[in-house]
Amino acid sequence: MNELALIEKIRKQAGRNALVLGIGDDCAIFRPRAGEDLLFTTDQSIEDVHFTRLLGAAPIGERALARSLSDIAAMGGDPKFCLVALAAPAKHEKWIGEFFGGLLGLARRTKTPLAGGDLARSEKIYCDVMVCGAVPRGKALRRDGARPGDELFVSGRLGKSWKRRIQPRLALGRYLRGKATSCIDLSDGLSLDLHRLCLASDVAAELDRVPVAPGSTLDRALDGGEDYELLFTLPAGRKAPPGTRRIGRIVRGTAGQIKLKGQILVPRGFDHFAEV
Repeated sequence: MNELALIEKIRKQAGRNALVLGIGDDCAIFRPRAGEDLLFTTDQSIEDVHFTRLLGAAPIGERALARSLSDIAAMGGDPKFCLVALAAPAKHEKWIGEFFGGLLGLARRTKTPLAGGDLARSEKIYCDVMVCGAVPRGKALRRDGARPGDELFVSGRLGKSWKRRIQPRLALGRYLRGKATSCIDLSDGLSLDLHRLCLASDVAAELDRVPVAPGSTLDRALDGGEDYELLFTLPAGRKAPPGTRRIGRIVRGTAGQIKLKGQILVPRGFDHFAEV
């Protein structure tokens, strides 16, 4: 099967959508509504870095989209469309079809139409998923709004297996618009992502507890990454959304510093370029 045939097969898999123009031309056409701010994010999925082939083509495709959708959730957005660049070994037509089957299943559930992308040949599998989202103008959740006195919450237990299905917290992100003072998704570990939020907001944080997933450890919950839960702050006294967990508070202090039960916590989450 040649590239044109593969693209046509993917176009049929994707089906119809609300884009002005989708797969098949040099560019897709998307027409935003008045009063919207657009959100753009991209996430790479690289074989032997983010996954192995043993995970299966469909789960790899689903995770590739879910990782970018988690960023949209962290900004309180609604996904509008995605673009997918995929490189895979030759003679992998069946694998590519299953990959897009997994990705498009999640795309349909989250109303994220596939607008196009690119296909290439590579010895290792590589994927980059770009998602465009939207929020009402001026209402996006950001990392830089936390203030001393705010309380810290997470949307679920941490330290879960990277092989599990990712559930982008899109509904929670939308709910937090106009309520949360800051938000970030936990992709690289609580210790590192909270450090980033505190740096952006020029504040420090004190943790009282860390909700650890069954079968995991405190170290993995702090530093393991791949949780894709939302970490957010609310003004003191504001009722938290059902199912979320309070874990600490924002305080004055050295920007980025985190303490866990009074002890300074070193941000050791996942970093592609950290020295080993």
